[in-house]
Amino acid sequence: MAGLNVGSLGEYIREQRRNAQYSLRQLAEVAGVSNPYLSQIERGLRRPSAEILQQIAKALRISAETLYVQAGILDEREDGDREVRTAIMADPAINDRQKRVLVEIYEAFRKENAQDGAVRDVPGAADGTENGKPGRATTDPSIHTHKE
Repeated sequence: MAGLNVGSLGEYIREQRRNAQYSLRQLAEVAGVSNPYLSQIERGLRRPSAEILQQIAKALRISAETLYVQAGILDEREDGDREVRTAIMADPAINDRQKRVLVEIYEAFRKENAQDGAVRDVPGAADGTENGKPGRATTDPSIHTHKE
């Protein structure tokens, strides 16, 4: 994953705020963050969490993923890939470290599958069964979850 580019993130948020015709105070209030904290983000002095970025994005009526990409949390990807990353980053039940780890694991799986050529078809994988039996579907036929 790319590193957090705090300065350009703040500049981008400031630009979006001005385009939305919000004052700093107005955006802080709508986003539910303090005015000084938002000011520090815009000046590149603070690293906002994914949750704060999501609140700011919602207030600006832009996608949270746009801010995640600007922050270097996410790389620009294909739409389906983007949806998974956005869902992970938006989940309030897990912390930022856990989110980064989940995205890294997801990227590793995608990279592994791309190296293999493609995800192989496994009978029942689309409906959550393995060989027609309930259980965990897998793309690796050498892994069995049932004793026969």
